[in-house]
Amino acid sequence: MTDELTSAQREYAGLVIREGVNLTPGQKLLIRCPLERADFARLCAEAAYDAGAEEVLFLWEDDALIRMKYLRAADAVFDRAAPWETGMLNDLSAEGACQLAIVGEDPDRMQGVDPGRIRRARAVRGRALEPFRERQTRNEIQWCVCAAPTCSWAQKVFPALTGDRAVERLWEEILRACRVRAQGSVEAWRTHSAALQRHVETLNALRLRSLHYSNALGTELTVDLPEDHYWAGGAERCIRNGIYFSANLPTEEVFTLPRRDGVAGVVYASKPLVLDGTVIEGLRFVLREGRITEVSARTGEKVLRDATATDAGASYLGEVALVPWDSPISQSGVLFYETLFDENAACHFAFGDAYPCIRGAESMDREQLLARGVNSSMIHVDFMVGTPDLSILGTTEDGKQVPIFTAGTWHDLPKA
Repeated sequence: MTDELTSAQREYAGLVIREGVNLTPGQKLLIRCPLERADFARLCAEAAYDAGAEEVLFLWEDDALIRMKYLRAADAVFDRAAPWETGMLNDLSAEGACQLAIVGEDPDRMQGVDPGRIRRARAVRGRALEPFRERQTRNEIQWCVCAAPTCSWAQKVFPALTGDRAVERLWEEILRACRVRAQGSVEAWRTHSAALQRHVETLNALRLRSLHYSNALGTELTVDLPEDHYWAGGAERCIRNGIYFSANLPTEEVFTLPRRDGVAGVVYASKPLVLDGTVIEGLRFVLREGRITEVSARTGEKVLRDATATDAGASYLGEVALVPWDSPISQSGVLFYETLFDENAACHFAFGDAYPCIRGAESMDREQLLARGVNSSMIHVDFMVGTPDLSILGTTEDGKQVPIFTAGTWHDLPKA
């Protein structure tokens, strides 16, 4: 590994701590990371202590051990959550500790594993982590998801390369997507975040009632938006302490939520989705009154069906996100097999839990949010729908039709 790459990784770690979680003196930080990338976790920990962290704690993951467990552990294991993990996440989030997830899993790590075990483990873990999940969804804590390449992931993305060269190549793409440079990474990120905020302001000023999606894949979908919804993107505000943080590095999206019962039509995924260690291709959903009523896929259909049946909210959409087809990640031409990146190459939806982008949501309980059309679920799974020919037509509250996307990218919208 070159000195230049090592220096860039250190700069990236600083960006994650300063603009990702935006840790402030006296806060704790919990880092979840693949064991293979402990070197990058150490850089993040060093940057966190430099920023005044009280303590940095770790949860390590290993693809081989996780796969071994799903293949060989006693069946009863998958009906109970690990209290040491769920208790740690719930308790630290209650304290206001920052949360950093460094992703890098093998996209194929669960190939051949019994989907029923995956479904059961997801459900029981989701129930046990409900306090943590709700605090994160409501932005009651500062949290960030970033990435560091493992060998298996890198070779999935770049099959013509081997070993260290594949990892270095994926590092290059990750750093480029996050606008990391020798100097000025923080300034570059803030400039980008401000540009996303301008789109947010424009969309909020339009006061949209619904969106209609169409493209040559066959997507014909109408998405109603809840009353008093708002769009978000770029830096987000922690409601506990008012600190702004960036939940995803990288990000190219602006997003809101659909009305739970207000989505109808058919939608096709434009890119593969990696879900529970399985690559799902050719995803197709039919929705009526917000609910996914038909599910199909060329590969991984059983895993997809099980995911949409996790709980009552898993078969409804929870996020609407707009990303231009000509975004930098899309222009790279790289299929990352990792949602954190692939969702930032194209418009996407998520089925499952909704971020409560409703004015006044911080004072509402779950039942009140549900009454306002905000979906709730133990899962939140993004899938990409953007294409070079995607058209999105908005309808405002006063019935005016406004093009939002034409030919896969932003239409020339009126300024806020």
